[in-house]
Amino acid sequence: MSAIILDGSIVHYEALGRGRPIVFLHGWVGSWRYWINAMQIASTSYRAYAIDLFGFGDTTRDPSHYPIERQAELIDRFLEEMGIGKVALVGHGLGALVGFSFIKQWPKSVDRIMAINCPLDSDSVNSRMRTAAITELVEWLAVRTPEAASALSDASKTDPQAVSASLTGFLSNGYFADIRNLGIPGLFVSGPNDPAIAMPTQEKIDALPNHMHHISLESTGHFPMIETPNQFNRLMTDFLALDSGVSPRELQMKEEWKRRVR
Repeated sequence: MSAIILDGSIVHYEALGRGRPIVFLHGWVGSWRYWINAMQIASTSYRAYAIDLFGFGDTTRDPSHYPIERQAELIDRFLEEMGIGKVALVGHGLGALVGFSFIKQWPKSVDRIMAINCPLDSDSVNSRMRTAAITELVEWLAVRTPEAASALSDASKTDPQAVSASLTGFLSNGYFADIRNLGIPGLFVSGPNDPAIAMPTQEKIDALPNHMHHISLESTGHFPMIETPNQFNRLMTDFLALDSGVSPRELQMKEEWKRRVR
């Protein structure tokens, strides 16, 4: 286990590979652990980091750090302490919102962001996310396989206050509106069977700026990186392989990618 002390708090992280840096940010249920497979794939060409946010996994529980903006400060401090320059972000749910907040505050530190099952507005979040216990959320959101049980084995370490504080903050500040015009390439990935986060409407998809793109991964729910890892990892590596500044809409032209993931 790797850890770093930031402003007196223990922050747990794991790292694999060499190359350009990628930071994986987990969602409301789980920890860094469900990124293991994606990190292994990415580490063949990149330096992959996965961080436990405050209140999750083995990182310090501290309610003063649970607002999304404070979680974004954690990313900034981590990059500074580790001597990491411009990064690609891969965020899931809460992790994507933290990524958006980080981009808003430090736009020059991010090359691109992949946002998985991330709500673009408050209407996209099922109210059960704000009321259910952590164990209930795992039962509700996760597929019942040994792989999922292992990947989400840290869910019990989650401080429920970390979930509620982030959701409260999101409902009062959508975050996405603040970064859509910064020109940073963004790929939005949705699982059409996700019961917690509704897919964006076609109107919202059509309104995305040219440097952003949306893809729906067929037959996936809340955890596409666990449910269909081969499909997810192919999309992730294709996105990461795009030249810096290139719109993820270029992925739309790759018919060979569309065929091989079906």
